[in-house]
Amino acid sequence: MWNRLKQRMGRAAGDDSSAGDAPIVSFVLIVYDMPEQAANTVRSLFTDYQLDARAQDYEVLIVENASRNNMAPSFIKSLPANFSYLLRQETQPTPIHAINEGIDRARGRNICVMIDGARLLTPGVVKNIIRGHRLSERAVVTVPGYHLGYELQQKAVGSGYDVDTERELMASIRWPEDGYRLFDIACFSGSCAAGFFLPHSESNCISMPAQMWRDLGGYDPRFDKRGGGVVNLDLYKRACEYPGALHVFLHGEGTFHQFHGGVTTGGEDAEARQRFIDEIMEQYRQIRGGNYQSPVTETLYLGELSEHAHKFLHISSTRKMERLGQSSEAERALA
Repeated sequence: MWNRLKQRMGRAAGDDSSAGDAPIVSFVLIVYDMPEQAANTVRSLFTDYQLDARAQDYEVLIVENASRNNMAPSFIKSLPANFSYLLRQETQPTPIHAINEGIDRARGRNICVMIDGARLLTPGVVKNIIRGHRLSERAVVTVPGYHLGYELQQKAVGSGYDVDTERELMASIRWPEDGYRLFDIACFSGSCAAGFFLPHSESNCISMPAQMWRDLGGYDPRFDKRGGGVVNLDLYKRACEYPGALHVFLHGEGTFHQFHGGVTTGGEDAEARQRFIDEIMEQYRQIRGGNYQSPVTETLYLGELSEHAHKFLHISSTRKMERLGQSSEAERALA
């Protein structure tokens, strides 16, 4: 599946000057059974939402596994010229084959995969991913994850959180007028709960050069459990541990999960969800020969920090100091 990637290996990952018509970054967005949420996510990739973004610098490939609730044809027809859409049939309950097909179709010198089409972006993601790739030919650029709502959605659903609740939240910040206000109505996702300064276990918006995708072999199809199991965690770890990789972390940006009844954030009861988590972690052990451990990286922090994200900077600093066994200046002042 890597023939197209081979054609791009000689180019510098972030070089704007000698790439012909190849975009700097290809975004591969995976969609299944979430038409409203996916349309919002796609909207957050438009040039009139993304700050300082130029259509010629990036393309967006929407790859949808067919369901009874596909994206609206009228919406697809209205997409900008740098967006494309593929509706495909899938016989297995996994996004892996859709991702790898999207990677194979991508024309960019760098490829950013968004495994979950329900995740809204903040307005600086595109420009800062491009900035990140200009820093190194082996840049792995990642964006932290959040859930809309004030607690993790798998917990909030027990208190009545649903699509209507979320629509009201988004209306309260008048999205998409100022995408950074998403921070005002969100909490860290579980995989990013440690904050900015401690290791994460995955990113739902991860970009790297086409060469690295080729070397890693894309997403491993052996992770054949529902939703791909922990394939995204596996890919994140392998990318961050790639020899010579520079981990560029966009701490001022975010991906914000919209509620849609997904594999780990939907309406299953806690016991059923835990059984599934145990099952997919066991599959990881069988494939990789040990328990999953989050990668520890020398992280380069890149980009601006909106005032709306300041509370998450505070949370992150506090959690880092707690890990180090230290108290904050404010806590010492109150002692």
